[in-house]
Amino acid sequence: MKIAIITDDEKNISQHFGQANYYVVLTIENGQIVQREMREKLSHKHFANELHRHSSESDQRHGFDPASHSRHGQMSQTINDCEALICRGMGAGAYESMKERGICPIVTDIESIDDAALAYASGTLVDHIEKLH
Repeated sequence: MKIAIITDDEKNISQHFGQANYYVVLTIENGQIVQREMREKLSHKHFANELHRHSSESDQRHGFDPASHSRHGQMSQTINDCEALICRGMGAGAYESMKERGICPIVTDIESIDDAALAYASGTLVDHIEKLH
């Protein structure tokens, strides 16, 4: 299985999906991490002009409008081969966009990339949806 975890330092899970600059993509087999790969990730800074322009134009909840859905899709293109995305925080719109793309989003309170990945692999990682914003 392959899972993606957002990070800025390759060790810890970043606080917010939209602001993180990288994914660590882990391949897990038989409960062990067998491969680790860093992939660049588009973040809010890549969409700065677009975010400002669209934020006042939509009557929908933040992150659920078509432009946001498109940005989430662009952010997830480099992890289309992953079954899950682990982060420590994300917007509800991004969370739903990932699910629509067949990627299971999980918001965790675990900071360590390896600890969260192994918890996911063992089926014990808790999805803290109360942390969605």
